[in-house]
Amino acid sequence: MTSIRPSHAGDIAAITALLETHALPTADLAASQVAFWVEEEGGRIAAVIGLEQHGGTGLLRSLAVSPLHQGKGHGQRLVQSLETEARTRGITGIVLLTQTADAFFARLGYAVVARDAVPDAVRDSAEFQSLCPASAICMLKPL
Repeated sequence: MTSIRPSHAGDIAAITALLETHALPTADLAASQVAFWVEEEGGRIAAVIGLEQHGGTGLLRSLAVSPLHQGKGHGQRLVQSLETEARTRGITGIVLLTQTADAFFARLGYAVVARDAVPDAVRDSAEFQSLCPASAICMLKPL
């Protein structure tokens, strides 16, 4: 059985390890305003997703699924949960950068956009400024 919940301080080491397994950025996590949610399976973190809010726009950060749990729908459930949470926070669109998961996100309604098409506050984030390479694909989904 799986469950999705907001992360807590005790999850940080496991979240960081999972993100690093997938070569996702972790350098700014201590200083950033990323809110994480985790999906547990059998009492262990199977997947994680993060959200940074920049006014009315959300920046999806670091969707990662443990290799042992891939292909079971964890990623899709976490994205749907994040979108629901974003709506409750007044977020009207989600932006993300990806180097490997554009086809996955396209299936969930995200479309490729130019980086300069997203709000300045998002472009000023560490994710856009230094953590993700310029070659990363920028995607957006209106909520």
